[in-house]
Amino acid sequence: MTVLAVDLGGTKVAAALVDQSGDVLDRTRRREPTGPRASTADLEQRIVAVVRDAVAAAPDVPVSGVGLAAAGPVDEAAGTAAPINLPALHGFPLRDTVARAAGGVPVEFRRDGVAIAVGEHWLGAARGHEDALVVVVSTGVGAGFVVGGRALGGNAGHIGQVELSGYTGSQTPDRITTVESVASGPNTVQWARARGFTGSTGEELGAAYRSGDPVAAAAVQRCATAIAHGIGSAIALVPVSVVVLGGGFASVADDFVDQVQVALARHPLPYVAAARVVPAGLGADAPLIGAAALVLRRDLLP
Repeated sequence: MTVLAVDLGGTKVAAALVDQSGDVLDRTRRREPTGPRASTADLEQRIVAVVRDAVAAAPDVPVSGVGLAAAGPVDEAAGTAAPINLPALHGFPLRDTVARAAGGVPVEFRRDGVAIAVGEHWLGAARGHEDALVVVVSTGVGAGFVVGGRALGGNAGHIGQVELSGYTGSQTPDRITTVESVASGPNTVQWARARGFTGSTGEELGAAYRSGDPVAAAAVQRCATAIAHGIGSAIALVPVSVVVLGGGFASVADDFVDQVQVALARHPLPYVAAARVVPAGLGADAPLIGAAALVLRRDLLP
C-alpha cells in the first residue's frame, strides 16, 4: 500500500509517496514555497503542482489514499485551514483541491501537529508510549497529543498559541504574547538580531551558538525556556510522561532538548516537572511520514 503525503506549512508545501513501512520514495519528493505574502492563486497553483508532480513521478505505483496535514487551526469537517502566517489560505477549499489534484483519491485531513504526533507514535520517539506530547519548533511552534494510544484530533495541542507572561514577543502591541511569538525559529533569530547578532537564519544562529557567541547562547536559552513554559502549561492540563521534541529549529543547539528538560523540571507541579523530554525520532521527514500515517495508521487517530 502506498499513499500520497502532503504537508502544508508556513514556508513550504511538500508532497511525496510513502509506502506502508513509512519509507519515502525519494524520486517523488516535491516542494514549493508558501509564505505570508503568497496569494490564494499562488497557493492553489503550488499545492496542485506538488500533488500532481509527486504522483506523476511514479506512474507505476498505485496510490491508495492521500494524507493531508496543514498548519492550523483547521476545520476538519469543512476541509479548511486558517494558519496565522498564511492569511490567503483562510476559507480556501484545501482538502477538496488536493483531492481533485490527486485524481479523486480519498483524502484524510488533519492539523500538522496531529499528523506528526501520529507519525512519532507509529515509528518515532513516542513509539510504545500510551500518552505523549509531540512538539515541533520550526517556522512556527506546533504540537499534538497522544492519549490512551490515540492522537487527539482537531486543534487539541495547539501549543504555539498558548499565552506566555514575562516575555515580549514579536506580536503587534494589540495581541497577546504566545509561545510561537517568542520561541519560533524566525522570532528567536529576530530577538537575537535586535541584540547585535548579524546572521539571519537559524543555521547561522546555531553556528554562532557553537562558537560561543553570548547573544546566540541567550537566544537559544530564551527559546528553550519559553518552549518549556508552553509544554508545562499543556501537560498541566493533559498529563503525559514523555515529551517528544522535534522540528528544524530544535537542532539549533546540540543541548537544546536538555535545556528544555532543565527548564521544565522547575515547574511547580511534580507530575509536570517529572515529564521526560526526548528528541524526535523521524528527523526531517517527520511531516511527510506523519501525513502518510493519517492513512496508513488510521487506528491511531481519534
